[in-house]
Amino acid sequence: MAWDALAAYDTLTGGRSRFVRVDELCRLASERYPGLVPGADALAAEARLAQRDKKGLEKAQGAFLAAVLEDPAAGRHLCHAMLLPRTDSRAHLAEYEAQGKLELAGAKLERLGKATVVTMRNPRYLNAEDETTIDGLEIAVDVALLDRKSELCVLRGDTVTHTKHAGQHVFGAGINLTHLYQGKIRFVWYLLRDLGLVNKFYRGLALPGVSPEEDCLEKPWVAAVERFAIGGHCQILLTMDYVLAAQDAYMTLPARKEGIIPGAANLRLPRFVGARLARQAILAERRLDCASPEGRMICDEIVPAAGMGQAIERTIAHLTNSGVVSAAGNRRAFRAGEEPLDTFRRYMAVYAREQAHCHFSPALIANLERHWDAANRRA
Repeated sequence: MAWDALAAYDTLTGGRSRFVRVDELCRLASERYPGLVPGADALAAEARLAQRDKKGLEKAQGAFLAAVLEDPAAGRHLCHAMLLPRTDSRAHLAEYEAQGKLELAGAKLERLGKATVVTMRNPRYLNAEDETTIDGLEIAVDVALLDRKSELCVLRGDTVTHTKHAGQHVFGAGINLTHLYQGKIRFVWYLLRDLGLVNKFYRGLALPGVSPEEDCLEKPWVAAVERFAIGGHCQILLTMDYVLAAQDAYMTLPARKEGIIPGAANLRLPRFVGARLARQAILAERRLDCASPEGRMICDEIVPAAGMGQAIERTIAHLTNSGVVSAAGNRRAFRAGEEPLDTFRRYMAVYAREQAHCHFSPALIANLERHWDAANRRA
């Protein structure tokens, strides 16, 4: 039986009276509307397979979520749901406010002056993003924004253990391509990341009873880029309010070699560097050195690689020395012209559908084997 996606969404959310995140939405839809999206048993069996051997069952999730996002009312409601704090974040907030630090899978937090520093952590994989990091990093973002003792947030990559960069801070290597090749990343991971985690950097935390465009709980974000910001980590920079970059750091969006769509970079990067250079970066892998004229269109300040710690402290002091009471209002004013929620919603509708096809495309496997030597990478 063919089910109507919008009717299903209205039923599963009580006529849009309650908020449901995308993973839970897909789970509920599979139980209430068999055949609309794959069920738990089918997904569990699929999860055990390498990416090249999957049947592509999750494409139905992409079609379902795209249909919801295409509808203005339902799509805005789903975007709102994904901007709310996670239900498990407030318990972690109490720990952070009491101790001034917090350790999570994939991230840690600590207070530095009037700021909360969020450190991304996946040391074996150059701080790459995957299923092991997404929950902890989103909780960290929630806690940083909910914390009443800080006025702004800093995002930095931890030191890594990878042989080439051992002991060095690395901002991040994007999606974990080894895990992607091995079939360890769900399709819905992309939507959890870009509708939730990354959009919270840009829009802050939504409040239940008011549109995110009218009011959000938000603070300025400062990024500290060391070594490189590849793929998804370059995407994150497009949501930041101020970007510090080491003199030797660079940015790339190697989506062509990966065979996927680089999150919301297609929507956001042209605002920074123009449409032509954005196409060169996304379609032709143009590298952007942070200290180059093009890189400075994204990066606000270039600092010596060895001086990043001092630069972070200086920037925190500079941005908080007269308070940041107008920060939320100014951020909302920028977004009104840059990226209204409906613009983002329409983009994500296309993204949900197209990324589902990319995620299960034979070209993705061929690209990973050709450019990443993925078949010979260890788990």
